[in-house]
Amino acid sequence: MSADTDELQVWIDQDLCTGDGLCVQYAPEVFELDIDGLAYVKDDTGELLQTTGVRAGVPRHLLLEVIDSAKECPGDCIHVVRTTDDVEVAGPEAV
Repeated sequence: MSADTDELQVWIDQDLCTGDGLCVQYAPEVFELDIDGLAYVKDDTGELLQTTGVRAGVPRHLLLEVIDSAKECPGDCIHVVRTTDDVEVAGPEAV
């Protein structure tokens, strides 16, 4: 994980994804819709991460966009967690 993405991580629960694509509109560097119509996270090289529950670091310059995407997601499937303690800061389980 690079120093630019060490504060927060994001992952998507594809079982809840509606394929709406709002996340891609908010942060296309972090999210992408795949051929199955569901959203996935991308790593810092732009590689689509398709393993269930896999996390990607959130680039600092996209923190607000990624958090907004989690808040606005109609499927409540985007989880943004702090790397240090695994606490969800945005998404359906945010405290």
